[in-house]
Amino acid sequence: MRSIAVTIVVLAFALLATAQVAQKCSAPPEYPHTRLEKKFISRQKFSSGEKVYYSCAEDFTPSRGSRSVECQGGKWSRLTLKCEKISCGNAGDLPNGNFLYEGQTYIGEKVYAECNEGYILKGMNYMICKRSGWTGEVPSCEEKEVTCSSPAVNNSVKRDGEVSVHSVGDTMNIICKTGFQLNGAQQITCGTNGQWQPQPPQCLPSPDKTRESLSKPTGGCDAPLTVSSSNANLADEFITMTSFSSGDKVYYRCNVGYSPAGGSRIRKCVNGKWTPLRLKCERKLCGHAGEILNGQFVYTGVEFGDTATAQCDAGYILVGQATRHCMSKGWDGRPPVCEAVECQEPMETNAERKNVQEPPYIYRNVIRYQCRVGNLVGPRDIWCTENGTWSSSPPQCKVITCPSPNIPYASWINSYKQTYHPMETIGSFKCQHGYVLIGPRRITCSMEGQWLPGLPQCQPRTRRG
Repeated sequence: MRSIAVTIVVLAFALLATAQVAQKCSAPPEYPHTRLEKKFISRQKFSSGEKVYYSCAEDFTPSRGSRSVECQGGKWSRLTLKCEKISCGNAGDLPNGNFLYEGQTYIGEKVYAECNEGYILKGMNYMICKRSGWTGEVPSCEEKEVTCSSPAVNNSVKRDGEVSVHSVGDTMNIICKTGFQLNGAQQITCGTNGQWQPQPPQCLPSPDKTRESLSKPTGGCDAPLTVSSSNANLADEFITMTSFSSGDKVYYRCNVGYSPAGGSRIRKCVNGKWTPLRLKCERKLCGHAGEILNGQFVYTGVEFGDTATAQCDAGYILVGQATRHCMSKGWDGRPPVCEAVECQEPMETNAERKNVQEPPYIYRNVIRYQCRVGNLVGPRDIWCTENGTWSSSPPQCKVITCPSPNIPYASWINSYKQTYHPMETIGSFKCQHGYVLIGPRRITCSMEGQWLPGLPQCQPRTRRG
């Protein structure tokens, strides 16, 4: 009889042990767009009533729901946290233009700037959505500048370095070649309507030139006219000459910023006419504007007159001249530098730094904290952001406890203490005779110093009539 009793007791303990094992939970499940907090990742077993916490994955932000799940009877409660992809939203208004969105304004997508007719874009034509919002130079639409093209006055003297485009208010003095005289105003001004005022003059043969042409040798040529589309001009030694004999040759050279790309630079006077100019002049190439560590150049082109504008990566600031110009002898200036932004010393805290990190603190530097006494309240890691600020304030070390539960007419099986530490559990509440338990039989001290899911109560048992 005694052996039967012993067997029953052993079986009872075995069943109790099996029930306790069954109450443990394995590693928490994975959910889309979320990640389990680091301190829970390496653990494989969790006690019933224990909670773990999730956060949103990179490029996602919480929209609603709780970020915790609880081990209940060997199973995890369902995560209600909802994470939505971070969106930069509306990029704002673009005066005299519009923004065209590539997608739904999520991270990595672009918004493009488009100007209204009569306006030109200044700056980059797009911005990129990043965690900090729309990044890059904010574009603007500016009214097109009114200009005047260089006036074509035949038989006038061309000057070295003369530009082909003039701004409003620019003046020009027209000088005729030898043997020609001015017919009209010598000085003209670029007007607000893009026209020269007064009308450009003419260079007409002088009376002496007319008489000279009468005595010109048979088959001779006058001074060759400028070939406006060639980007070339007569060599200096021929500019002042006004008449040529049949068989004479003249030579051309490419304008500043242009180089020969084939064809002959010679024209010949044949029976009173000049042979066509075959010289091809193309804009000089400047090639690559240089490498920028942690940045890059954005080009309008790599030929004479084009520009290259430097743009730094997120978390870096530009030091030096941003724009280089392609000149006749290559890019002007020198490549700028992209330097990492710096963060100031973090605020004082009673938490201890776990990793040794000496200033200066630059973009993406991380400081990790720990507590020798108490619990860490706040993020364990803070990092220097692309804006030169810390991702959050440093955490604090606080001693967090839960008071002994004061439940009248109740008792429990755990040892009685004045205070309990986070994650400590009290279970198997029982009420005195004549009272009934209302609420949970098992409670856990939370990281916030509160009993979860709440304290039970012992209420008098209702007597039935």
